[in-house]
Parts: sequence; C-alpha cells; structure tokens
Amino acid sequence: MSNNVKAGAKKANPEKSHVAVHRASEQKPLPLGPGARMNARVIFALVLVALALWTASSFLPPLIWATILAIALWPLYLKFATRFMAGPSASAAFVFTVVIALILVTPISLAVFTIAQQSDMLIDWLKRAREGGVEVPDWVARLPIAAESMDQWWRANLSDPKAATAWMKTLNADNVSDLFTTFGTQLIHRLFLLFFSLLALYALLRSGRAVAGRVLETCDRLFGEAGEGLVEKMVDATRATVNGTVLVAVGEGLAIGVAYFVAGVPNALTFLIFTTAFAMIPFGAWLAFTAASIVTISEGGSGVAAAGVFLWGSIVMLAGDHFVWPWLVSGSARLPFLLAFVGIFGGLTAFGLVGLFVGPVIMAALLAMWREWIFRPVHTA
Repeated sequence: MSNNVKAGAKKANPEKSHVAVHRASEQKPLPLGPGARMNARVIFALVLVALALWTASSFLPPLIWATILAIALWPLYLKFATRFMAGPSASAAFVFTVVIALILVTPISLAVFTIAQQSDMLIDWLKRAREGGVEVPDWVARLPIAAESMDQWWRANLSDPKAATAWMKTLNADNVSDLFTTFGTQLIHRLFLLFFSLLALYALLRSGRAVAGRVLETCDRLFGEAGEGLVEKMVDATRATVNGTVLVAVGEGLAIGVAYFVAGVPNALTFLIFTTAFAMIPFGAWLAFTAASIVTISEGGSGVAAAGVFLWGSIVMLAGDHFVWPWLVSGSARLPFLLAFVGIFGGLTAFGLVGLFVGPVIMAALLAMWREWIFRPVHTA
C-alpha cells in the first residue's frame, strides 16, 4: 500500500517540476540595457529637479531677479573690474554688488523714510477728524475740476463731527496702526529677499564664466548645436528688456520732472527721484506724479498747475510704456514689435513683476526655436 503511494508521488513530481520550469521561463529578466538605464537616469533627474524646485520655491523669485541682473550687468561688470580693479575676481564682484545695492536701496530708503514721517500725522489727523470734524481746506476751492462737488461732499461727510465719525468708522486709528505694523513686517521680509538676491548676484558675478560655461555645455549636450543659439537669444532678450526698462524709466522720470519744476511742485527733486525709480514698477510712476499733484494743491499751489502735472505725466507714461518701451525691447532683442508687446504685458499678467523680464525671454526662446530648430537648413552629404 505504502509502495503504491510512493510510486504515485514519484509520478506527480515530474509534472510539478515541468510546471515550475515553464513558469520560470515566463519570467523576464530586468531590462539592464543602455536604453533602460538612460530612461532611469532621466526619471531620477526629473524627480530631483522637481524636489529641488519645491524646496527652493520660496527663494525662486530672488534667484530669478539675481539671474536677470547678472545677465544684464555682466558687460558693465567686466568694464568695472577691468578699469577699477585687477580684473574679474571675488573682490571686484563684491564691490560691484555693493554699488548695485546702494543704487537699489537708496530710493526704497527715501520712500520708507517719507512714509514713516507721514504715518504719525495721518493717525493724528484721523483722531482729530473723529473728535471735531475736519474743515474744508483751502486747496479744495482751487481744484480745476469738480471743486464745488468736492466742497459739498467734504462738508457733508467730514466737517460735521457726527458725519465724520460715522464715515471714519472703517478707518479706525487702531486699524491704521495695525496696517503700518503689517507694512513693517512685510518690509522686513522684502528686505531679506533683497539681501538674498544681492548675495546670489555676488555669487553669479564671482563665478560667472564657470556658470556660463556649464550652461552652454549642458544646452549643447541636450539640444545639440542649436542649444547655444537658444541661450544667446535668451541672453539678448534679457539684456534688452532690462536696458529698455532702465532707459524708459529714466526718460519718463526726467520728462515728468521738468513738469514738477515748471509747476512749482514742493520738493520737486525728491519727486523726480521717486518718479524715476518707481517708473520701473507697473503704475509706480502714476502714484508718484499723482501724489505730486495732490501735494501741489495742498501746499497752496495752483490747481491748474497740479492738473497740468497729472495730464503731462499721463501722456508721458502712456507713450513710454505702450510704444517706446516695446519698441526698444523689440529692436535690441530682435523681436517683432507684437511679440515684444505680448511678452512684456502678458508676462506681467502671468508672472507678476518678474514677468516683465521673463515674458520677452520666453518669446525670444520661442522665436529662436521656431527659426533655428524647425527652419534650419538640413546639410546633406
């Protein structure tokens, strides 16, 4: 009996072994060829890049600003290092970065100092307005437009203490104090980002040649011969946008500044500096010459002169921002006017302030890719 069972088991074993061999033959070995390894490297690299971008997301804007400044200021830095230093070096990069920091920080410091001086006056004015109302100032009668309507509104809402208190409930002095506290916190945060951007600018200037060489080598390996051309187009677009922005801002500031002196604006030189600096920011110059017009009226100036300042500033800004600026960028970056216009204002809408420079760079890269990669003539043997 036991012998029969053993014999049956022996007969079954060959069948099991045959099934095991068949299953083993179905298992495929891991793909270890060059193509599979390359795919694994690409996936791993993309994952690392995504993790790096996510980690540095808070510092990407100042890094982008530093890169834009480094590309735009590189020719000027080389001239500075050659003329005043012993050539490009760590010390030359540090001194040049300090000079750029002073140029950037001075207008900001003046604006913050002016706002800080006026904050206490604004809070005291709000408290007095709630307690006893505010009399109609003399400059309201000198307004060139809607002087009578403004006088009636002021008497109905601000001259009467009860009406002034009701109207200013939303403008509580405590809320204004909180507003300035929040402004101070944001200012400290922005100054830290500015410091980090300047630190990154110093690093890029110090190692500019090495970084540029690595970038060109990477583009050449990834995209071939057309990679270097693509990088050159992007660099040209960056420098053209920065140079155009600075030139237009200086021109707009000087043109509007002439109106300040002609109209007798108080502290005309200070307003000229503010207008020139803020002209690089969207709607910044509009705030500057609007404030100059209001100050002119409030300090006893002519309403016609104040209106002239505002009208002349509007004409200069509309012409400079919508025609001169895109024309300069399109000419220097060799971009069609329409692409430069879309790049500037579309980039501003999509990416914020940094989009003013990123937008034209994207359009230049797109145009370079279209020209060089698609319509590049194919050389046949």
